[in-house]
Amino acid sequence: MTKIEAARQEYRDWTEAIGIRTISDLNQTLEAGLGVKLINICEARQERKYAEAADQIFFRSRQCPIVMMSGPSSSGKTSSSLRIAQQCYVLGLTPKVIELDNYFVDRDFTPKDENGEYDFEALEAMDIKLLGEHLNALLSGEEVEIPKFDFVAGKKGPGDTRLRLGPGDLLFMEGIHALNPALIPGVDQSRVYRIYISALSALSFDVDTHGSTTDKRLLRRIVRDNRIRGISPEDNILRWPSVRRGEKDHIFPFEENADVVFNSSMLYDLALLKYYAEPLLCGITEASPAFDKARNLLTLLEMVTALKPAEIAAIPPTSIMREFIGGQTL
Repeated sequence: MTKIEAARQEYRDWTEAIGIRTISDLNQTLEAGLGVKLINICEARQERKYAEAADQIFFRSRQCPIVMMSGPSSSGKTSSSLRIAQQCYVLGLTPKVIELDNYFVDRDFTPKDENGEYDFEALEAMDIKLLGEHLNALLSGEEVEIPKFDFVAGKKGPGDTRLRLGPGDLLFMEGIHALNPALIPGVDQSRVYRIYISALSALSFDVDTHGSTTDKRLLRRIVRDNRIRGISPEDNILRWPSVRRGEKDHIFPFEENADVVFNSSMLYDLALLKYYAEPLLCGITEASPAFDKARNLLTLLEMVTALKPAEIAAIPPTSIMREFIGGQTL
């Protein structure tokens, strides 16, 4: 059994243990007025998972002071990495962050795709040499100056952050290539701890038909990007095939390299997303090239009982779902 399969099986065992295996089970729970109780159970379980991940990092922190995290779009990587970092603080470790976006090569050296457009997701778009030099210097106890990438000018410049790893310090990095050893070929791989984060499980429509985790991630993305990035639901649907290609090329082939697989699914997530996504999707007209996909998503959401506003208010401000709907305090 692969690590991904094991994580999915563990989640299925848990949903069976609490009696919510299908969308019908979820609807019955919500219609019985147990929405807040379900939210609390799901959040308590996630907290345990964050703590377990931090425990494993702690036990290997002397050997592996570099923690690299990756996962597909809208898996909740940002929230999960922050929560795991919090749990590391509880254990007396001090996480420090390097943003991999500052290690792009200058625009003149950025590879292009088959359409002649800049391919920022290609491994060759990263300054592998400089990143490796900085990581090896940090592992040796030296101080480095983290560059700052100017996305308007398309060039790296001096940053305002100098970094050194002391006793108990961890270096956290998150990015599309974080599970690919080719990102840091000159760095001792035994010094790196890798985490894969994804919404790996979705409730079944019935006992025989499994739901789509891909559609769930797209709904998360639609809700989040409409709220904070100014990207319309229509544009998000049209961009989704390109996002999926990037995941298949750069993330999924390396998921088994992870030391820990973190499942960011929540049993109540579709019920929550329905409240926010349904009105957005209804605004996509039949004339739009995104209409068919929007209809498919609406058909999925029609099967789900939406959370009520009072239940949504019970979602804690540190929840992974707050990354998408707002109100997060991390």
